[in-house]
Amino acid sequence: MNRKELQPDSSPQAAFGARIRSSREDRGWRQEDLGSRMGYASAHISAVETGRKMPTLRFSRCADRAFGTGDTFERQWREIRFGALLEGFPEYVEHESRASEIRLYEVGVIPGLLQTPEYAAVLADSAVKRGAITPDQASERVKLVTERQAALIRTPPPLVFVMLDESCIRRPVGGDPIMGPQLARLIEFAELPNTVVQVAPFDMGEHRPFNLPLYILTLPDRQLMAYAESAQRGHLERESTSVLPMLTAYHQLQAEAPSQAASVALISQIRKGTS
Repeated sequence: MNRKELQPDSSPQAAFGARIRSSREDRGWRQEDLGSRMGYASAHISAVETGRKMPTLRFSRCADRAFGTGDTFERQWREIRFGALLEGFPEYVEHESRASEIRLYEVGVIPGLLQTPEYAAVLADSAVKRGAITPDQASERVKLVTERQAALIRTPPPLVFVMLDESCIRRPVGGDPIMGPQLARLIEFAELPNTVVQVAPFDMGEHRPFNLPLYILTLPDRQLMAYAESAQRGHLERESTSVLPMLTAYHQLQAEAPSQAASVALISQIRKGTS
């Protein structure tokens, strides 16, 4: 039987596979033995060990149960899945998927919940070219955008309030072929019965209370939660006493900004320049 030599330093996925193999061999198990304990075929075990198949959350949890390793493999999987994301954001996404109200303020880029796949791919590819993330992480980032949007299609759907700095709709990500459909997506999103989209124009000046992206969630039990980030750090705030001032400022921003009708008209005007 040919035994492929592994290179665990080549990628996070390869490191995961190498750890599975070493844990298995330390116990004297064959791939068939581990597969039987985990509920997977031996071929699947082999593919994960050699890095040919990406592990899943279910696979990682099954491995932890089989090896008795607590959540070791699950944490390693999360590093693969979310390693390129700022601290706090993966947890935020989990809460976002069940929130009853979602409020977004974004600067410079369209928020992930409203991105087209093409727009998301351009941003991810750009990060790869800068060396900020790996190609595998780029694929996971685009996949995460799709999963977040799919989580909004539930009954009842969440209320989604979106406040975009004008830079979001004027920054030509990917050029006209990408921006045209992306702006059309914003207009379609604004037409949904559970959404409000507004643009904070440049001339609001000092009346904008936020200079950095901010996301505020209202959970089904009315608990408030906020996520804010800078270029290098992300922070998830769970204390309502800290989130309430942010929510108040968000309401003030909504009151100061142009209406949804005026905002959609601006988006439509910019979209015409991309056609």
